[in-house]
Amino acid sequence: QVQLVESGGGLVQAGGSLRLSCAASGTIFGIIVMGWYRQAPGKQRELVAAITSGGHTNYADSVKGRFTIARDNAKNTMYVQMSSLRPEDTAVYYCNAVVRLPTGQDNYWGQGTQVTVSS
Repeated sequence: QVQLVESGGGLVQAGGSLRLSCAASGTIFGIIVMGWYRQAPGKQRELVAAITSGGHTNYADSVKGRFTIARDNAKNTMYVQMSSLRPEDTAVYYCNAVVRLPTGQDNYWGQGTQVTVSS
């Protein structure tokens, strides 16, 4: 079993910064891709940023230049530094990981952490 635990959410004023962390634990033979998704009230969950085990990154257009994703493969941990936050960034942020298992691979989600940006 694999668990993902997010931390770092909270309330911040527009223009401020937050850093989210996601730690993976359990029986892990490698994490292929880790990503952050978010879901605002009444909206679908969307990809914010993702990073492969090789360090390749992908960002949603709405966060390019403001968010930076990183990971520590040795610690199975991922981070996202969020700067110049806007009220429209308000959402529950979820950590996602595609994990290599002895029997193949599987997709896991964290429980989510609330980010609220006030105007």
